[in-house]
Amino acid sequence: MLFGKEHVQRYQQTDGAEGHDWNGTTTLLLTTTGRKSGEKYTTPLIYQQQGDDYVVVASKGGDPRHPEWYLNLQADPAVEVQVKDRKFKARARTAKPDEKPELWGVMTRVWPDYDNYQTKTDREIPVVVLEPVEPLN
Repeated sequence: MLFGKEHVQRYQQTDGAEGHDWNGTTTLLLTTTGRKSGEKYTTPLIYQQQGDDYVVVASKGGDPRHPEWYLNLQADPAVEVQVKDRKFKARARTAKPDEKPELWGVMTRVWPDYDNYQTKTDREIPVVVLEPVEPLN
């Protein structure tokens, strides 16, 4: 099973043929700009598509701190996304309180552990909506 940098590399090398389908669900690659370094960071994340948008969860396995990628997109919501061989620029935003319950339900249906992660932390785990802006390829 692929994890971390190896997951990113295999996904990029194969246009998602290896890495998109992962552990019974699907993943995309999210590239954010480091809020301190200005460097690009790419993270594989479980996703679901909702209309034209893509939804991911900033769970960090229930850690009390937000994942770095979430802090980065809060500072700069202009991100890049790869879903299989489709690459595009997107605008990332935290789901609004009125839309989060529905989106949380969508995500827990494909990865039930999100509910367990939420019980492990006092932090409210954010749901992030990635709104495509323009194609990269």
